[in-house]
Amino acid sequence: MDKEEIKILLKSVKENRINVEEALEKLEDLPFKDLGFAKIDNHREIRVGYPEVIYCAGKTVDQVRYIVKFMLTKNINILGTRANEEMYNAVREICIEAEYNKLGKTITIRKKEQVITDSYIAIVSAGTSDLPVVEEAYETAKILGNRVEKVIDVGVVGIHRLFARLDVIRGANIINKL
Repeated sequence: MDKEEIKILLKSVKENRINVEEALEKLEDLPFKDLGFAKIDNHREIRVGYPEVIYCAGKTVDQVRYIVKFMLTKNINILGTRANEEMYNAVREICIEAEYNKLGKTITIRKKEQVITDSYIAIVSAGTSDLPVVEEAYETAKILGNRVEKVIDVGVVGIHRLFARLDVIRGANIINKL
């Protein structure tokens, strides 16, 4: 739940479209939900503008599935990082919209529309061995509402490859060099 959704909720109470008990029910998981093995920070989107990210490494498949199942009740965009295919398949069973970036090891679920600006982030990597990190950064930046340009395999040995993409690099508001 973000600030705008809370404003709408409060306005709905004020205008008697929903009662106080219904509003309290929508707010009961703030600031966090204790799942027993994890505490999901439901207040993060209000504080910083985006929901909690699931760091999947070290979690079981069932834990990842349970976290995603809870987060789906909040109608938020979901990002799981360092996820394996077994985790993705378990999530896909409960959410057909889930997408998996095999190289970046990310699971993404888009539930909210985002305003994408004309500005963009450039992710610049030296070599192809950096591609897993590039893909993780790419999926992370995208789910947070950013336009992203990837500039890959432009290491110093092939400086001509870097110079060929300078227009993209110089046009970025943020450059993430890997």
